[in-house]
Amino acid sequence: MNAYRSSAELKGMAKEQLFGRYGAVIGAMLLTALSALLSVRVCAGLATLLPASAGIAYFTALYLLSVIVLLFLGILESGSAYLYLKLSCHQPVSASDIFYGFRIYPGKALTLQSLVIILALICNAPQQIMAYLYRTSHYESIYLLLFAVASIAGYVLLIIVWLMLSQVFYLLQDFPHYSSRELIKTSCRIMRGHKGRLFYITVSFIPLYFLAFLSFGLGLLWITPYKKTVMANFYMDLMCSRPGQTADMAG
Repeated sequence: MNAYRSSAELKGMAKEQLFGRYGAVIGAMLLTALSALLSVRVCAGLATLLPASAGIAYFTALYLLSVIVLLFLGILESGSAYLYLKLSCHQPVSASDIFYGFRIYPGKALTLQSLVIILALICNAPQQIMAYLYRTSHYESIYLLLFAVASIAGYVLLIIVWLMLSQVFYLLQDFPHYSSRELIKTSCRIMRGHKGRLFYITVSFIPLYFLAFLSFGLGLLWITPYKKTVMANFYMDLMCSRPGQTADMAG
């Protein structure tokens, strides 16, 4: 019988793996933040080329530029998965590992991130529609209720989708020869029966993020790498503890 590690065990492993390596992971965090900030600044600069009086064209451009930033972050997410998988395997890591996704299969990372964005937009669409109807309709009380229902349903659906696709960037590092479709299918398959476990692990970090808020965000320098290492350990545990996992991957 294959036993999966508990949340406490995964966290204990993460603490041990991070010991003496916080310099590299904090450096990677800062590089990610700087890269994201620069991409936002560049996109904001491009947006100023269109005057606000351009109307729909201006807002369409802003929307498209924001999507570009999100796609760029997907490549960084691939590098992050690479870094933390190395960490979980007790391999040397460096801050520059965060850019690994630009060197190896950046197209697949873009495709995977595109799917995540599209699914998020689909989950959020009913909420946006009801919000528009609430603002423009005379039947405000009805649409306010529908907006609340759509919001709750959308967030629940978004969480489920995120849990199903949560392993795609880790799988990309282990199975780079897989197509984007195969990576998505594999993530959904290996997460069967484990979505609740991952949700519990994720929620268990909320008190730590509250403490980070009290520390004016400085605590994130410790909490974020800690959580990412736990998530990488979750993936490793998921793969290594699966009954017949080699055959499962071949399927």
